[in-house]
Amino acid sequence: MSLRTALALLLLTCAALAWLAFRPTSIPATAAIGHGTTLAQASRCPLPPRVERGATPLQSAVPDGVALPAIEGASVTPLAGFSVEARVLSREDYGMGREAEFSPIDLALGWGRMTDDAVLSQLDISQGGRWYRYSWRDAPPIPLDEIVRSSANMHMIPADDAVAAALDRIERGERVRIDGWLVQIDAGRWRWRSSLTREDSGGGACELVYVCAVTRE
Repeated sequence: MSLRTALALLLLTCAALAWLAFRPTSIPATAAIGHGTTLAQASRCPLPPRVERGATPLQSAVPDGVALPAIEGASVTPLAGFSVEARVLSREDYGMGREAEFSPIDLALGWGRMTDDAVLSQLDISQGGRWYRYSWRDAPPIPLDEIVRSSANMHMIPADDAVAAALDRIERGERVRIDGWLVQIDAGRWRWRSSLTREDSGGGACELVYVCAVTRE
């Protein structure tokens, strides 16, 4: 090999190494999700403070500057940060009605003693018509006000298609973490607003959650 050829090969090698070192890289906004993993899209959906493991749902103030994109021409206003770690008591999918345009899935979630098999085995839990219902045979296994404080029906609004797919894979009985925002949706004269307390029941007591991240455990 001549000296000129060797020098040319050396220059080409150096150029290739420099390109590899300084080339622009792209970071995917979302990633696949499975058990024990998390999916989030922080660029469009900033995460609120996260609840500690085993704690009751964490509701937090909305920082200045947090905004959520419109959906189907409707404005989405964050009312509070929301992070919940819970057991899935039931799930119900919806494909009809104005609400389904924004929230195709409801999850009935339980925390505290509403995650215990001994308690849940004595309750008949169902969903329908955007409601979550429970009943018992003789007496409730825990005080009724504790059931109210430790469980809720939540309307899930996925932040994007990847989050929607992750929510679609959630099954009854699983333990999950949901991180996002309690919101109000306004579309002209039509309004859908989240509850902002875990102490209520009945009409208007459901949480309307704009979901940024899902963790299946």
